[in-house]
Amino acid sequence: MRATPRTAVPPGAAADGRPVSAAVGSRVDRRLIAPLLIAAAVLDLTRCSLVLVTFRHPGPAAGLVAAGIGAAALSLTAALGCRAGHRWAAWAALLIGAASAPQASASGFHGPYTIPDAATAALGILLTVTILTTAGRTGTPGTRDGLPALLEKRSSEQ
Repeated sequence: MRATPRTAVPPGAAADGRPVSAAVGSRVDRRLIAPLLIAAAVLDLTRCSLVLVTFRHPGPAAGLVAAGIGAAALSLTAALGCRAGHRWAAWAALLIGAASAPQASASGFHGPYTIPDAATAALGILLTVTILTTAGRTGTPGTRDGLPALLEKRSSEQ
């Protein structure tokens, strides 16, 4: 069998040819956001296992476990989308990050949930800040656009 050669992906496009969101525009941004989403999924699954250990009634416990598994699946899907450079992944990551801190604090940081809740809240804030700081970046790395380039251009004209 012969392997087909890979073609280069043009800047500003995902591997499937669709445009890339500005929030996940560079490879560094994608490499930073995807592990944060995977960590959010791990924390959701950790909280699910704690629910199974601490809850005595199976009905509410099943609902909480299903919600935790759904949140973990959403985080993993967003991480894969982020790595692929899909536009929707940045919005999903922003929503996951913004919802993580209030969701973690809703249980009140009691009992065995203290460490996973604090970690989920901190990770949610970190994920939200990461998405918001990378959202303004456009263009390819190394380009000199903006105020510093304008000032340099004006000084060279004088």
